[in-house]
Amino acid sequence: MSESNPSRLSSRMSKLNPFKSRGRRENDEDDAGEEIDAATFAGGGLSASTGIAHHPLRVSTALQSFLFHEGVLGNDDADDAKGPLLKTLLDKPLVTPPAHLVDRSHPLPEYFISSSHNTYLMSHQLFGASSAAAYETTLKAGARCIEIDAWDNSDDGMEPKVTHGYTLVSNIPFRVVCETVRDVVDHEETVSRARGYAPAPILVSLENHCDQSGQLRLVDIMKEVWGDRLLSAPVRQKGHEEQEGGDPVRLEDLGSKIAVIVEFHLPDEVDDSSASSSSSSDSEEEKQARQEYKTKKNAAPPPIIIPELAELGVYAQSVKPRDTSWYIEGKVKDGPPEHHLINVSESGLAKHTGDHAPEIARHNARHLMRVYPKGTRISSRNLSPVPFWAVGAQICALNWQTFGASMQINDALFAGTAGYVLKPPALRHGGSGVLSSHSRRKTIRLHVAGATDVPLPADREVDDLKPYLTCTLLQPGTGAELIKVKRKTGIYHKRNALTRSFLGSVGGTGENPVATDPVWDETLEWEFDDNELVFVRMLIKSDATFSSNPILGVAAVRLLYLDPEAGWTFVRMLDLKGHETGCSLLVKFDIQDA
Repeated sequence: MSESNPSRLSSRMSKLNPFKSRGRRENDEDDAGEEIDAATFAGGGLSASTGIAHHPLRVSTALQSFLFHEGVLGNDDADDAKGPLLKTLLDKPLVTPPAHLVDRSHPLPEYFISSSHNTYLMSHQLFGASSAAAYETTLKAGARCIEIDAWDNSDDGMEPKVTHGYTLVSNIPFRVVCETVRDVVDHEETVSRARGYAPAPILVSLENHCDQSGQLRLVDIMKEVWGDRLLSAPVRQKGHEEQEGGDPVRLEDLGSKIAVIVEFHLPDEVDDSSASSSSSSDSEEEKQARQEYKTKKNAAPPPIIIPELAELGVYAQSVKPRDTSWYIEGKVKDGPPEHHLINVSESGLAKHTGDHAPEIARHNARHLMRVYPKGTRISSRNLSPVPFWAVGAQICALNWQTFGASMQINDALFAGTAGYVLKPPALRHGGSGVLSSHSRRKTIRLHVAGATDVPLPADREVDDLKPYLTCTLLQPGTGAELIKVKRKTGIYHKRNALTRSFLGSVGGTGENPVATDPVWDETLEWEFDDNELVFVRMLIKSDATFSSNPILGVAAVRLLYLDPEAGWTFVRMLDLKGHETGCSLLVKFDIQDA
């Protein structure tokens, strides 16, 4: 179809916006995600033991020839898409977490935990729909900490509901949510143990808004539906060193139980979770809904937790701190006598991390912390978890509604695990609390060969595609800062691509590949502070000049999980819903001392 076709030209002109900042748009695009669904499996870092059937991959003729030219493939493989060496290369995992990072013998506070915020929501925080199916999707995608907001039900006092209170969000029965969680636990027991693999415990962050009778119903329903799956008593008898101030409970002690996090309310506690602040990007409808939310919340009576419910917070009693005693003294003033969990918003914690990051990290080596998105993130945008992981926060509660940049990094941290990853030594008991050392510098070179079967957007044709790879190195900075350094390959134009020598080698045609099978053959390089929380996020995009550059495939890796001897490796690219695309990226990582 020619460029002069009127309908096609009109369609392309409609996408132009010459007044929009290109740099700002590029940043916004790179963080984008789309709503997840039942087919989503990425986000929480599923273990290979779950038996997910991967999409079969094809390797373009050009990349087969490239590998032959690099000496990776021999004559028997270079012209055979199903050759044994090529198959071995395709089956080789990109990352493998070291065994000691998934060992479960350490105390629970020494692990990062794959965590979800407002798990019941399908999309928007003020207008969205609630669904019990969201719990199944999130747990099966790898989450180990979920959130349930429980409210009294004016239509049926015996059946509390789950919703985002003071908003237009729909509600679902608390019982149905519990049944959904139970069914996932039972499925994990059946499937995982059949493969000789023990599923990990599920933490339930219970936000209670029920009165005393409603709380009794919550307790009754949890005990009735979850039965012996519920951790309702300490795993050891009182008198053990754990209850006498010794080591906290170990992850392996919890087995595959459901452990509830119950709130503990301080006198005159500060609530920094309000969605009262407006953003300049909010619509008038959002601003009005936010103001109504604030008014209704401020008028609510002070919360009280009954003893029957409090008893279920066996190893985690959630506290919103009102002062600095928790990290200065290591104990919450007027707080629970044991097993406190600091529950704080990203903005609330950021106020302290600049000057007190080591003290906070040392606190978090012995006690749990949950960090949740600030109230202005009403469209389910996400906090960046890396800076909070860097101070030892175990539970970075993310909005799993979309598979955006933060969820992709979450997927990278928990890739190949059961949703629990041992923290770096500096962030564990006895550690310094300081993650990075500026005296240790590393250089990473990412050799990018090319890609096969780059997805074509529905409104584009192959000749429209101008693919390039943009890669961002992410690592924690000081305070709550996230350091991001971006590198890009050139844009692949089939008509302008140079015919390289390897394309005419065994298996090659001598012709330039189509745009869906681009060859870049470039090296991207970074220098960074050596620590264990460095990530690289890779996006295949297409240059569209004045219009939005679509993201065609995404992948993220934690550098610590890379095999330094792996050589050339295929990366399975996902779409913005967390689905496999069938597209693969051929790369090689080289990390050395700077």
